[in-house]
Amino acid sequence: MPHDDSTFRFRVVTYNIHKGIGGLDRRYRPQRLVEALESCQPDIVLMQEVDDGAPRSNSDFQAQMLAEALQMEHHAFQRNVTLRAGHYGNAILSRFPLTDVDHADLTIPLKKRRRGLLATCTLPCPEGPRALLIVNVHLGLAAFERKIQLRRLLQHNAVGQAAQQDPLIIAGDFNDVWGTLGRKMMAPAGFDAAGEAVRTFPAAAPLLALDRFFYRGDLHAEEGFAIRNPASRHASDHLPLVVDFQLLPASYRSLDREGTD
Repeated sequence: MPHDDSTFRFRVVTYNIHKGIGGLDRRYRPQRLVEALESCQPDIVLMQEVDDGAPRSNSDFQAQMLAEALQMEHHAFQRNVTLRAGHYGNAILSRFPLTDVDHADLTIPLKKRRRGLLATCTLPCPEGPRALLIVNVHLGLAAFERKIQLRRLLQHNAVGQAAQQDPLIIAGDFNDVWGTLGRKMMAPAGFDAAGEAVRTFPAAAPLLALDRFFYRGDLHAEEGFAIRNPASRHASDHLPLVVDFQLLPASYRSLDREGTD
């Protein structure tokens, strides 16, 4: 894998923030979220269970609040669950411009409303701006539900029509207790996994690898890791999962093709 100035490196974090309510003390302390995310040094953040106007989180618009605290100029929010007052859902924060925000309906009848949040992120690469499709998901609790949701997501226009070389990241809380979705569903669709074995739940003493990254196209991923520090152990019931990516120039794809003819 090339390691030179022609590749563009960026860091992505997926984090189920549990509305900013601590997994141990059940207290809303948004500063702990800020400290946990600052320690990740992210370029792009995919968050799940993000509150918007809910009394339990001081009626904060958490996506905007965290974007401002992290000095991330761009953000997108998706309202999925309606509460008596306010909503919660998924959010994407980014240092790079976000466009073409879209929503994939992943709701299964009689189950909680769930959607995938999609956005195109424009990366300032040495060879010129490149588009990266990002998909943020929080899948259901039942195994059959997750399979239907992933199948539906892979058939979404933005994902299904993307070429195999187009940079694409699907990440979030997969609730995949047995770790089978990657092998059974994502690998056949051309995706590689990152951070697949990193335990992120519960935050205080992680036992399960519920948070995942899948990617394909002109991307290379380094080994994923969880951030464990006092803030992250108390801010949520999940730990943030971090993966460093390289976006490879199209010229490398051409060279690889020439070398295998």
